[in-house]
Amino acid sequence: MAFFLFQRCGEILFENPDQNVKCVCMLGDVRLRGQTGVPAERRGSYPFIDFRLLNNTTHSGEIGTKKKVKRLLSFQRYFHASRLLRGIIPQAPLHLLDEDYLGQARHMLSKVGMWDFDIFLFDRLTNGNSLVTLLCHLFNTHGLIHHFKLDMVTLHRFLVMVQEDYHSQNPYHNAVHAADVTQAMHCYLKEPKLASFLTPLDIMLGLLAAAAHDVDHPGVNQPFLIKTNHHLANLYQNMSVLENHHWRSTIGMLRESRLLAHLPKEMTQDIEQQLGSLILATDINRQNEFLTRLKAHLHNKDLRLEDVHDRHFMLQIALKCADICNPCRIWEMSKQWSERVCEEFYRQGDLEQKFELEISPLCNQQKDSIPSIQIGFMTYIVEPLFREWAHFTGHSALSESMLSHLAHNKAQWKSLLPKQHRTSGDGSPDHKGPGTEDEEQTVTEGDAP
Repeated sequence: MAFFLFQRCGEILFENPDQNVKCVCMLGDVRLRGQTGVPAERRGSYPFIDFRLLNNTTHSGEIGTKKKVKRLLSFQRYFHASRLLRGIIPQAPLHLLDEDYLGQARHMLSKVGMWDFDIFLFDRLTNGNSLVTLLCHLFNTHGLIHHFKLDMVTLHRFLVMVQEDYHSQNPYHNAVHAADVTQAMHCYLKEPKLASFLTPLDIMLGLLAAAAHDVDHPGVNQPFLIKTNHHLANLYQNMSVLENHHWRSTIGMLRESRLLAHLPKEMTQDIEQQLGSLILATDINRQNEFLTRLKAHLHNKDLRLEDVHDRHFMLQIALKCADICNPCRIWEMSKQWSERVCEEFYRQGDLEQKFELEISPLCNQQKDSIPSIQIGFMTYIVEPLFREWAHFTGHSALSESMLSHLAHNKAQWKSLLPKQHRTSGDGSPDHKGPGTEDEEQTVTEGDAP
């Protein structure tokens, strides 16, 4: 078996040659072009992201040119997983879940369509395998395994690859977030206004896109990659950098696992393109584009879900809702997600401060409090989208429940604002004024809290 080494680094170039060079290393940053012509990205190795200080030599006229990061592909990790799937017992002992835990996990799966589903508890009960366990269950209950004649072992292998390529050290953008988005997507696919029109292909695309929409997220946002001249920003010309990376990485894993290899070539090409369209729709910078289009459709009453293009558009909207639905969860779970995403923001801000870079919006722990970040996010991003989603669903029980949780959670965060930032009578923060465009722009430019 051949092993390959790849040079992988993204450099920050400083004017002062005495400063160090920081490399941000991500998975799958080598592009592959498969038979279908859609560029994919090769999977990388553990650890998933590596913030390293590479001491610059004073004898070199260029910073970072003599020190590259070289790492093996994840053959050992992948080979270990494949051995388990083939039934080969490893030498090291396996720590299996107690039957009581498995029983509780199975009981939770029987209620997977409930909005109060606790993904954090489910992840603990499955020993950190919430994404794999959830997707196997949903593929089975939706009849996708039978319909597409999928091999169960191959499906499991693919889902393990996806789960492992999320960065567990990210407080927010990790496999638990992917599982949470997938469970939300499942709930949205069951909405009566949508469900009766969906084909098995629509359902599979929706679940796959939800599961893989943030795969290999580095824990920093697009502006960070751009200003540090990361090679992925150059590769995708500063446009939907992370979303393109998530999509191409997903294609790479689909091909590596050969999950869909038995399907006609034209069908796999279509699946790859539609997955890309869905994942790219999660770019927060395209929020107004999709919201304006949705409002126009609802105003004109011209959505025809019998049409594949309109149906695909509503799948995009459903995925966008699932991706940012945390403020619409019950307070206990919503609060935990909010703290996690802000912790990820603050880590980026600390990194930027350490390397004397401008601190990105929402990433300054000294100035950007969790309540203020969340209130802005809810006001300018979440509320407008979910109001239109409720309009589309005919104000279904689920959509009304989500809006109720959203209002309650927003009130909770307002009560936690520092005294000097408490809202005035019109509901706008005193220190900002009512609904400024600058605040909306700041929220949009950051990652979705």
